[in-house]
Amino acid sequence: MLLIFLLFVSQMVQQPLIRFHENPVVAHRGAWKKNNLPENSIASLREAIRLRCTGSEFDIRMTNDEVLIVNHDPEFHGMPIEKTNYSQLAAIRLSNGETLPTLENYLLEGMKENPGTRLVLEIKPSPAGVEKGRKIAKRVVEMIQNLHAEPWVTYISFDLEILRAVLALDPQAATQYLNGERSPGELKQDGISGLDYHFSVFNKNPGWVVEAKKSQLALNVWTVNSAEDLERFVSQSFDFITTNEPELLFDILKAKP
Repeated sequence: MLLIFLLFVSQMVQQPLIRFHENPVVAHRGAWKKNNLPENSIASLREAIRLRCTGSEFDIRMTNDEVLIVNHDPEFHGMPIEKTNYSQLAAIRLSNGETLPTLENYLLEGMKENPGTRLVLEIKPSPAGVEKGRKIAKRVVEMIQNLHAEPWVTYISFDLEILRAVLALDPQAATQYLNGERSPGELKQDGISGLDYHFSVFNKNPGWVVEAKKSQLALNVWTVNSAEDLERFVSQSFDFITTNEPELLFDILKAKP
């Protein structure tokens, strides 16, 4: 009985219950724009947490020596990330003096003094193809599990095979698909828990909003920056609105009756 109790306590310690902020604001690559911070930096993540965004989105790639790093583009200062070792990439600092973040450091920072901001982790498709993408997904999930970061993380990707690889390793993972060509019904059959589409996709397929809600799929939209568009998706009660203008979206939410 004592062993069972200790295992239960251990699981409770490793898997904390997090009450995420009850707003739809997801800061795209962190909250960077207003304060001129580097996108995908630790500083932009900390600012999203300070603003109490419900989520902070960031992008993952893997270097030649298999270090998982946080960067949007396949190149960093002209160096192809998948063909370059991390030490070479890290030698060039971000504009605020930060070292190019590793996923490990980013996750550790994201779990520290974070009362309710999701870590919305986009695994970028690999330029080398589908199999490399699956390998990267496996490495990402293993790191998250080793750090016990699962409760904070939502996985997103343009590559459906990457999300399938994630779910094969963690069937309970929150996953959202980005590419925009699959209906909510198709995503539900795939076992994906949400759709995270460009706003133009919802403009062309307004019925998908209703269908997603009926299917109890998470509704996310990217990247919405104008006040008019932000107000429209707020009025449609989207679960998440990914934006480069989190402060503007908070102002719109505060102004609503």
